[in-house]
Amino acid sequence: MDFQLNDEQLLLRDTTRDLLSRSYDPESRNKVIDTDLGWSRDVWSQLADVGILGLGFDPCEAGQIEIMVVLTEIGRRLAPEPVVHAALAPGALIAELGSDTQRQLLDKVAAGQKLLAFAHLETGHRRPTAAVTTHAVQQGDSWTLSGTKNPVLAGDCADTLVVSAALPDGGTGLFLVSGSAVNRHSYPTFDGQRGAQIQLDSTPAEPLGDTAQVQDFSRAIRNAIIRIQSALCAEAIGAMEETLRLTTDYLKTRKQFGVTLNKFQSLTQRAADMYISLELARSMNLYAAMSIADGTLDPVIASRAKLQIGRSGRHIAQEAIQLHGGIGMTAEYPVGHYAARLTAIEHTLGSSQDHLHVLVDHIAQYDLARL
Repeated sequence: MDFQLNDEQLLLRDTTRDLLSRSYDPESRNKVIDTDLGWSRDVWSQLADVGILGLGFDPCEAGQIEIMVVLTEIGRRLAPEPVVHAALAPGALIAELGSDTQRQLLDKVAAGQKLLAFAHLETGHRRPTAAVTTHAVQQGDSWTLSGTKNPVLAGDCADTLVVSAALPDGGTGLFLVSGSAVNRHSYPTFDGQRGAQIQLDSTPAEPLGDTAQVQDFSRAIRNAIIRIQSALCAEAIGAMEETLRLTTDYLKTRKQFGVTLNKFQSLTQRAADMYISLELARSMNLYAAMSIADGTLDPVIASRAKLQIGRSGRHIAQEAIQLHGGIGMTAEYPVGHYAARLTAIEHTLGSSQDHLHVLVDHIAQYDLARL
């Protein structure tokens, strides 16, 4: 099996890395996340110009490996732009399931002119597979939705929402809802991102796909969640790589008792353990992305990857702060921000504990299991 990126993927990686490196350093990022929007429209336009906001809309042109490459660079720079949540994830659902007219919206999304959001999670959901309580009601040829979605990442700025709702005859449908038609309460998350609580009260909605026969899209929703989980894993890899680099550089320059910290064997051993955690996470990230690229969207594979990324991210974040000492906790220094983002990724779409339970539910399929 070839684990190397091809020439086009390498070019995409280098282009994304160069764009984000020019746009963000720790100080400029802190200023951007403190704005009302929480990210830069200018950077968003640049991402659109190089084709990043349309990745995956046409599987023949780009897929999960390309998304993995981009999200790793986003994680490396802690770029706050909601590339997955405001473009790639809901856009992929529209590209896969939408009508020809609905797919026309994707041109504006890829151009950075329209923002989307995937409103699926609801208050109290620990696992993304929990039953949806938001319900759809048909009135003649039209549909309305009622319920509450929270958290909806990028829901604070979305022009159009892709909303999941329970259908009258059973199953879960997907609907397009105008952002101006909902009542939303926006809030910042502790890692510098943005989210919203979306309140739907007999809100007009357009079924995704064939409006004459609304379908149960439960499987499509499950697959979308698997793709988002893979993208989050890739972002975490970039964050872990940069966290480890910052830590090892600090050990090489910070002096104690007249020598640099990397002269103390116990500290270098802890840094080596961080590297092992990173490599374990990197392998599972590749496994998850390559499985999706091969057409295998398996929730068990997604849970394996998410569990290892969560464990590795927690270990690397905690050790980085400990090895930096007091400076690691300051808002001006980036390590704490990386730790916050890794913590948020671990708890998005199921925590490590939740995914461990998913694997426990499938333990009968294995002859040997080791926790």
